[in-house]
This record gives sequence, structure tokens and C-alpha cells, in this order.
Amino acid sequence: MTTAFFSKNLRFVAAFILLGTSAVLSAADRKFSTSTSLSTEARTLIQLLEQAHFNRDAVKSSDYTEVISAYMGDLDGQRLFFLASDKSEFEKKYGNTVYENASFLGNIDAAYQIYATYETHATARINWVFDELKKDFDLTTDATYRTDRTKADWPSNPANADELWHTRLKFELVAELLNKKPIEEAKKTVRKRYEQMLKSLSETEGRDLAEIYLGCIARLYDPHSTYFSPETFEEFGIQMKLQLVGIGAMLAMEDDNCIVKELVPGGPADLGRQLKPNDRIISVGQAGAEPVEVIGMKLRKVVEMIRGEKGSQVHLFIQPADATDPSARRTIIITRDVVKLNSQRAHAAIFQVPAADNVPRPLGVITLPTFYGPAADGDTDSDGGKTGATQDIARLIGKLKEAGIDGLVLDLRRNGGGYLNEAIDLAGLFIKSGPVVQVKDYTGSIQIDGDKSSAIAYTGPLAVLVDRFSASASEIVAGALQNYGRAIVIGDTSTHGKGTVQTVMEMKNISRLLANSPAKTGAAKITIQKFYLPGGASTQLKGVVPDIVLPSIEDYLPIGEASLPHALIWDQIPTSFFDGSLLEPKVLSPLRRASLERQNTLEEFDYLRRNIDWFKLRLEAQKLVSLNLDNRQKQKAADAEFRKTMKAERDRLAANDFGFKEYRLGPPPSPRIKAPKKDDDEGDDTETAAEENQSYPKLDIHLREAFRVIVDAMELGKSRDFTDAAKLPLTAKSKS
Repeated sequence: MTTAFFSKNLRFVAAFILLGTSAVLSAADRKFSTSTSLSTEARTLIQLLEQAHFNRDAVKSSDYTEVISAYMGDLDGQRLFFLASDKSEFEKKYGNTVYENASFLGNIDAAYQIYATYETHATARINWVFDELKKDFDLTTDATYRTDRTKADWPSNPANADELWHTRLKFELVAELLNKKPIEEAKKTVRKRYEQMLKSLSETEGRDLAEIYLGCIARLYDPHSTYFSPETFEEFGIQMKLQLVGIGAMLAMEDDNCIVKELVPGGPADLGRQLKPNDRIISVGQAGAEPVEVIGMKLRKVVEMIRGEKGSQVHLFIQPADATDPSARRTIIITRDVVKLNSQRAHAAIFQVPAADNVPRPLGVITLPTFYGPAADGDTDSDGGKTGATQDIARLIGKLKEAGIDGLVLDLRRNGGGYLNEAIDLAGLFIKSGPVVQVKDYTGSIQIDGDKSSAIAYTGPLAVLVDRFSASASEIVAGALQNYGRAIVIGDTSTHGKGTVQTVMEMKNISRLLANSPAKTGAAKITIQKFYLPGGASTQLKGVVPDIVLPSIEDYLPIGEASLPHALIWDQIPTSFFDGSLLEPKVLSPLRRASLERQNTLEEFDYLRRNIDWFKLRLEAQKLVSLNLDNRQKQKAADAEFRKTMKAERDRLAANDFGFKEYRLGPPPSPRIKAPKKDDDEGDDTETAAEENQSYPKLDIHLREAFRVIVDAMELGKSRDFTDAAKLPLTAKSKS
């Protein structure tokens, strides 16, 4: 697998992008313009938004003026390059014609003209930076720099911009000097950063700009509607299916060289044992064709060359990482195959959790990172089972029940959603037949989707663990199981609050003008429905509020639907068909009391709260950062001492962590094969290499507390008469 992830800000084309060495051409030189096919896609996108979007009537043609400032913000997120006068000029020149040009003419040339100005400003500013770096810098003053300028005004004039950039450069130099670099080396590092940015500017393509601009149009309607370029659409499909056809290698950029950073376990490159981390790819060839040199080539093009048909061969001409002779070269032939992205696949474990009688209880946890769908038709994994989130969870439940678990935690933390039907089917594994979600479209028509089977995969004690990143399909499952009183929901103060449904439509399947196009087309992701829980409440904006709330750093971050522009409102709909009920206070009250007592008395929660308190202080302090090198060095030393103390505390507490055994689908995964860190790489050193290769970190405080809540529920269940085990999380023993 070679994967390119594209950020909204094209200047930093992100984690795995290889920047080229082609001659530098300005946007004006490249003469971007709206192609015929792209013009059709632009018109089609707006037609879809106006006809199919849930919020279609709320957006007027006059609202399209907002696209200009949104597009400028996507190009210049930190408000560093444009001037306030640019915004006024662009809004005057293009603001009143955005809608007409895009919807009737399919013309998005405004995107290219605005980018040309941005590139001109950025190029001039980078050359200014090069000149400034030749000068001396006073790092003893009490000056400060605001690190987050996403909501700031653009500089009012060039002099104001120069002043801003003086502080910006000091900020960057201090950051390098804090890593114990001498001043000249720090300047070289900063200069190299801007040289790379200059090259990135010259390599921006019209298709990249169209994706950003059309995405801004779509997001007028809500934050989850957007436009995908053909390349992004392909990546989206890969992430939803958790597979692609390729060689299974993660690439990165280092000085114009394409470097192998990681091999996907079980992929063709891993199994071939020839390609290694840190190998440099010099050229790529296809069977029977001359190889093409990829030094300086954008990763997007390298990706296209390495991917291909299953069973076909790709020839890689490499410089081995372990070669003692820098001129050493080797040709590797790899047969392309399906590469499964198992890091996002469901997995499980059984933990031995102490109970009041000091007898360990075997409690299971199933972690689901995303609601992925089945792979290609007829595709199975290595042990013969069909893939897909629900099928995988059902099989893992079978393994855990076979091992004799007493209770189960479904871990949906950091699960941002996925296929709606997978969420419905997954909830059905834990309840008798009944509604799981209600879906309303823009006409007000309501469709009820639910579990039609009375079979229950697991009837024992159940908790669902969530956080602020649990969104969409995760919220459907957590909310539905909470509505039925089937699970105790545990986690942050609320989930993300994404209560909308999107559909993805490839443009060639929508427009007759594109139907026979030999070229790949983009796609529209459109919010078409809003979903509601069985009890009638939407999860939009408010999310799902857990039954038991645990202290969390994430509650102090701007995470959630409510922080996004143009988010749809919260509402609820009447429901007369749902006969489920929430857990009664007589059940929840004692569980909450017991959890709160532990939160107030256990050392691990004291450790967690001290971390949260420190994080809140540092988060506030980082908003306005000192440019005094001496002060920053003292602060860094204090931070390092705090981290050292907390790491020792964590290690001490983790020594008494619950023992566990992992359960996975298919054969045990081989260790992740990654390139070693360089000496100057920064990062959290609290995890060992062994921990990196296991799914469950030491001292997961929220998971530990979820287990304790289940133990409490089991004890409570023994002392009361609960007649419907399938609708309650409280049974003494799971049933097979």
C-alpha cells in the first residue's frame, strides 16, 4: 500500500507526500483553467446539493459569497500570506458571481485566480524569509507569538505582515534551538522548510485547487458534504473497504527521495522479504516497459505507478538502506495483490479483572476502529470468514464466549463512523428484533431501520466505551443500546455529535455528459438524511451522553460537531412504536456512586487528573508563546521533569495492570515493520517497542473502569430480579 493523505492546506500536502524537483513555475505560468469535464462536475455538484441535500432550502445563492473567505482560509489557514485588502478585492470581484459561474457555467476560475495571488504572496514572502535568516535575531525580549491564527484577521498592510513574520521566524527558530541546535543549524532547518514549501507551491495542480474550492461550496450546506477529486475518491474507497491492490508499503518524502517507511504485515512486500524500511526507490517499472525515475516525483504519481491489477508485477529499482556503498542498486520484482489494512479491523482481548471476592473475572473487550464494509464480493480472510464490521464482531464474540467471558466491553473510542447498515446490523447482535435508527430526509419522510432477527449473539453484561471522537455510526450503536437499556454507556461527557447520513456519488454515474468519459471523475459526498435514535432524539450536535462520565483530556479540546461551521441543528421526532426503555435509576444510581467513589480514591484517577490539570495549563499557555529563549528553555525543562515524573508514576501503576490475552481474526499478525527513528526525532517515549506492536496499551484507565462497572453490574444483577436478560446489561453469566 502506498497512501497519500491530502490536507486542506495545499502548502503542507501532508504526511506521506513526495515533493518533486521539477522546474518552478508560477500559477500564472501554468495557466490553470476549468476543463470541460470539471465544468460538468461543478454544475453536477451544485445540482446535487440543491436537489438532494437535507438542508437544501436553507442555503441561498447569496450565501455563496462565503466561499471566497472559506477558500482563502483553506489556502492560508494561519492568515500569514494574504492581506485584508485581498479579501476585500476577491469578495468584490468574485463574491456575487460564485453561484452563477459555478452552477450555470461550471466556471470555477476564481479558484485559480485567488491561488495565483496566494502563490505570488507566498513566493515573495519565502524569499523575504531567506533574506531575514541572514540577519541576527534578538531572542531575549518579552515578545510573544500567537500560535493559532485560524480565526485571526489577515494582516492589514505589508508593514503589519512584516511585523507578524518577524515574530513568526523567531517562533520557528526558538523551536529549533530548544532541540539543542546551534543558531546556524536552526536557520538552515527553517530555510530548508521554506525551500520545500516553495517547491510545493510550484507543484500544486489545478485539480487540487478545484477539490478545495468545490469542497468549500459543498460545506456551505453542512460540514460533512464535500467534493472528492478522483484520487481522493479512490483513497476514500480504500479506507471504507480496508483493502487495496498494491505492494503494501508506506512511503514518505526525504529530500526528494521516495523512502519506504513501513511495510504492511502480510502484504506482498512484507511476504517477499526483499524490500526493507529506509530503502530508497529510484525508479518504478511495469512488466515489459522501461522504468521511470521517481526521484522528485509527486507521491500521487508514484502511487499510480505502484498500484495496479491484482497478479501483475511492478519492478522497483532501489538503493538498499543497508548498503555500505552509496552507489549500490538493486531491482526488486513484486507481484501486486490485495493488501488488507488490518490495523483498522476489529480485534478483541480477555482481561482478568479482580472482583470483590478477589476472584478474577474474565471480561472481554472488542475494539472497533471504524464501521468498515465487506471487501470485494466473495472475498474472505485467511481463516475463511467473510469480512465486514458486523461479521467480524460476531466471530469475535464467538471466540470470547468460547473462552468463557463474564462480561463484554464494546470499545468505540476514536471510531468516526462508516457504513450505516453495519451500525444497524451490529446493534442487532445485542438486542432482539426492533428499531435501531430512524432516518429522516429533506421531505420530512421518516424511515425506520432496525434488526429483523430475534437471534442475539451476546446476552451477557455489556458496556459501550465512547469518547469525543466517537461519531456517526458509533453514536447510533451506543445510543440505540442505551435506549434499549441493553448497555451501560461509559466515557467522555458526550460523543462527537454527528447525526447525519452522507451518500457518495461518483460524477460519471450522475451526469450523462460524463458517463462515457475515459478519464476518472470525482465524486460528491452529500448529506441526504438525519438520523434519530429509537427514542426519537437526534444525536446531532449533542451526541450521546454516557450513563457514567469519566474525566478526560478530550473534554477540554475543541472536538465535536458543535465546533464546526454550518452544522445542522439538534431536534427530536415523536415516536410511538418504540417500547424500549433506558436503564432505571435503581440500576444506574449505585453504579454511578461506585464509579465516582473510585474516581475520587484510586491512584490511577489521581494520576489522570494531574495529567488533565497540567494539560489544561499548557494548552492555555501555548495560545500565546514566549519568544524569549531562556524562558522557553526553563519551561521545557519543567515540562520534561513533569513528564518524567508522570511516566514513572504510570509505570508504577501499570505494574499492577490487568493481565490479558488478545484474540484476532486470521493468523497472528507479524510485528509492524517500521523504519527506526532518527537521533533527532522527537516524540513520546512512554511506549516501548513491544507496546507499539500490541493493541492494548499499559494502563488504559477508561477501559479499566469500564471493566469495574461491569463487575459492579454483575454483583447488582445477582441481588435483584431482572426478568429480561436480553434487554439489560446485568446478568451473572453470559449465555451461549
